[in-house]
Amino acid sequence: MAQPQSNGVDNEDLEKTKKKKGPSLLRSSCFMVADAADPPPIAGEGGDEAATRRIPTHLVVTVNGLVGSANNWAYAAKQFMKRYPSDVVVLRSECNGAIKTLHGVDIMGKRLADEVTKFVECRPELQKISVVAHSLGGLVARYAIALLYSSNSSNKGEAVNEGKIAGLEPVNFITFATPHLGSRSHRQIPILRGIRALEKVAYHLSWIAGRSGKHLYLKAREKGKPPLLLQMVTDSGGLHFMSALRSFKRHVAYSNYCFDFIVGRKTSSIRRIHEVPKSRNFVQNSKYPHIVYVEKSNITEDDFSDDMIYKAKTTDEMEEAMIKSLKRIPWERIDVSFRKTMQKLFAHSTIQVKTYMINSAGADVISHMIDEFVL
Repeated sequence: MAQPQSNGVDNEDLEKTKKKKGPSLLRSSCFMVADAADPPPIAGEGGDEAATRRIPTHLVVTVNGLVGSANNWAYAAKQFMKRYPSDVVVLRSECNGAIKTLHGVDIMGKRLADEVTKFVECRPELQKISVVAHSLGGLVARYAIALLYSSNSSNKGEAVNEGKIAGLEPVNFITFATPHLGSRSHRQIPILRGIRALEKVAYHLSWIAGRSGKHLYLKAREKGKPPLLLQMVTDSGGLHFMSALRSFKRHVAYSNYCFDFIVGRKTSSIRRIHEVPKSRNFVQNSKYPHIVYVEKSNITEDDFSDDMIYKAKTTDEMEEAMIKSLKRIPWERIDVSFRKTMQKLFAHSTIQVKTYMINSAGADVISHMIDEFVL
């Protein structure tokens, strides 16, 4: 596992502080990555009002996308704390920001796993864990949970459907505009408008995004193994990618139906092109005006085998293998459209309300996520 990250804390200053104040049950770094809101007071402290509040036992980990930061989830984190002040504590991950997001899904996943482990060690009262991720962060989270996964099964031959993540009960795994199938396939990056020549150029220029670009374009093959994203749809290499994902009670994929120029709707909703809902089937909801289609969770594929990821050579074959495997898990698919708003050109950021001033149209999407959240 990767070495623990400092999370922006100067080690020398931290040691000086420890010498002055003496030993502490909780390390300072435990709270420096948490949401800006102060943790609720422990029962019995701070007066009668504080005495009636419970200590939060449900950890929500938010993960940013490519060249993003922990601040990208600031709005959503505040809404979580307002709605569930006595139930939820939010960890806005800081370990993979800015240029570090170019280091690759695996390295970023190890950093995230280390960050979560250290935080959980500081908060022994935690019992449950959920993940909320945007864009590339969804892939990073899928890698991290495989590292954090432990099985409840005692028999080697027993099917594994349950387990723990960082020693906690996994509940919600939610992604926003995440390229689950990568970015290599036709129309997976809408800004290229499906023009094969442009897609070929983008494929050859993917090195600009570092190892992350190679992973997204299904290029990195090490020691004869399939590209990383294909490995991540199986339990392989000693990592239980699918078992870890399956251990969560809910799996939700929010995707932009249109005007997301970075991540296409096929890859973000884990669908084939003919499975994407037509606009004529959209529904209107006054409470969530930008939620246009909700597909309830179901399992639709059962003919996947691990051999498929090794036999897949073409782009279409690799995409089909990933779809078949990921569809063995029940996903709720939520289609979002900002077509009628002035913020539609920023749909990729608006879906998570990256910056409220310019992405406020996505507030109802965040409300929907929190309203449907399982505690």
